[in-house]
Amino acid sequence: MLALQTPPAPQQMSGERVDVLTEVLRDDVNLAVWQRTLPDHVTGFAAALLAQGEPLAQSLSIDLTDAEAEPALPGLLAGYSDMPGQAAFLADVAWLVRAYACLLDARSVGLRLRVLDGAMCPRFHVDRVPLRLITSYAGPGSQWLREGAVARQPLGGAQALAGEGAAVEQIACGHVALLKGERWIGNEGRGLVHRSPALPAGERRLLLTLDWLA
Repeated sequence: MLALQTPPAPQQMSGERVDVLTEVLRDDVNLAVWQRTLPDHVTGFAAALLAQGEPLAQSLSIDLTDAEAEPALPGLLAGYSDMPGQAAFLADVAWLVRAYACLLDARSVGLRLRVLDGAMCPRFHVDRVPLRLITSYAGPGSQWLREGAVARQPLGGAQALAGEGAAVEQIACGHVALLKGERWIGNEGRGLVHRSPALPAGERRLLLTLDWLA
């Protein structure tokens, strides 16, 4: 009787070219990070938005009937149209939506844009989704662990702590990350372990997430 082979531990890929994001389609990869640098007018708008001190939590379900068309973002940041850089910021978000949809051949994408003043998910956990795009336009990015740095059984609970000596990795502001979750076919038990970063008092974060709906 042949012994079952244990699959290799999931890998994480990063690079300064956008095509690194396609690496997440490999069976042995559960994170791909595009280490991009945001244009000044986009970072300037994000900083100005946070400086308003207002709450922000917007969600859209975006249908993409034409892969070549610019995705419609109805009402997104409509109240900030008089701020310099708003159009450029929305263009960047639309580009990410189109790139994400193209990668997955998605016809519907869920978008969430939020201002956070604390850790949204402070405990290490895995997402019950196929593949999530996460990027911080302002403030620190998400933190993650390599395979084996934490036991998977208590994930999401109070005991979900990194092992002694384990390095907590962090996605930089502006970088675009694709996190493979538990509902990606063949990735059960291999979703990327991650958490929201703690924020110092007075610091805020502008977070965009995209999810594959159909």
